[in-house]
Amino acid sequence: MKFKDGIKEKSIIIKCGADTFLPFSLVFALYVILTAPVGGGFQGGVLGAAAVLLLYLGYGYDVTKKSINPEILRINEACATTIYALLGFAGLIFGANFCRNVFYANGWLTGFVHDGTIGLMDYAVGYNVMTGVGFLLILMLGFLAPVEEAKKAEKKEDEQ
Repeated sequence: MKFKDGIKEKSIIIKCGADTFLPFSLVFALYVILTAPVGGGFQGGVLGAAAVLLLYLGYGYDVTKKSINPEILRINEACATTIYALLGFAGLIFGANFCRNVFYANGWLTGFVHDGTIGLMDYAVGYNVMTGVGFLLILMLGFLAPVEEAKKAEKKEDEQ
């Protein structure tokens, strides 16, 4: 991968910075999703997806795509959407509206889910945003990948 004339690979400082902040970024994203008031799922999901960008800045597109499989992100996004829809249908099952908060008065799971169905739906939103935005970032970063890599792949195909 060629960055500028004379620069062959990323600086060790950038790689060490990415290695240092990547775990903190993911832990902070999970913290925001799990502990923020209702509505923190979206913000935490975007923070988690930013880990994809951090990995790209430290190591480049090839390593990012090998480390985080876009197909797995796409499948997980579909699972998160299904979880959200099932939680939304819980209101209909209990005789209320779609996306109605039906478990808030029960205090189940020892108060961990004190927001009831809405809190669980917020977790599903965080999961959906993290996987969806991460998938979109990998796709967009693929367009920014250097053209030289694509030309090398075409030359290999032509030789065969």
